[in-house]
Amino acid sequence: MTDSSRPKHHLIIAHEVTSVGNDRGYYKGLEILACEQAGITIFVPKPLTSGSKAEVRFGKQDFIYLAASDEYRCPAGQLLTRRHSSTEDGMLLHCNYFSGCQSCSMQKQCTTSKERRVKRWEHEAVVDAMQVRLEHDPGKMKVRRQTVEHPFGALKYWMGATHFLTKTLPRGKY
Repeated sequence: MTDSSRPKHHLIIAHEVTSVGNDRGYYKGLEILACEQAGITIFVPKPLTSGSKAEVRFGKQDFIYLAASDEYRCPAGQLLTRRHSSTEDGMLLHCNYFSGCQSCSMQKQCTTSKERRVKRWEHEAVVDAMQVRLEHDPGKMKVRRQTVEHPFGALKYWMGATHFLTKTLPRGKY
C-alpha cells in the first residue's frame, strides 16, 4: 500500500445524530447510486442480511446473475426468470423465480416456500460493480476501517474512555 492511498488527516467531514435504533448504517443502494452518478468511487461492503445462511440455506450471493438474459442461475442449475416488478422503499425491484422448485432435490437447501424468489433492484449493476472493486482490492477495506475508526477512538479517548485490559482474574479470586 502506498502512502498516497492512506488518509492524511483522519478528519470527520460529515456527521448526523440519530436516535433511531435501526440506523441506516453505511450501506444504502440509493446513496451508492447517487455517488456513482456524481462520479464518486466508493468502497462499502455489502452486509449479509438474509437469514438464509444462518439457517444453512443458499443466499442470494449463491445465485449467478446472467445480464444478457436478465435471469439468475440457481445452485441446481435452473434459470429463474423475471416474473413481475414492484416498488419498495422507492426502488423498482424485479422478481425472478423458477416454477419447478418443488421437484428439485435441493429445494430444502434453497427455500421454505414453493419456489425461491430472488429480487433485483433496477440499478443493482452499480452495487455489483462496487462489489467487484472490493474483491479486486481487499486492502481498501483495511484502510477504510482504520480511517473510520481513528476519529471515533480519538473522541472516546478525549472523553476519558481509556484502554483497559480484558485479562481475567486468577481463578477462584472473585
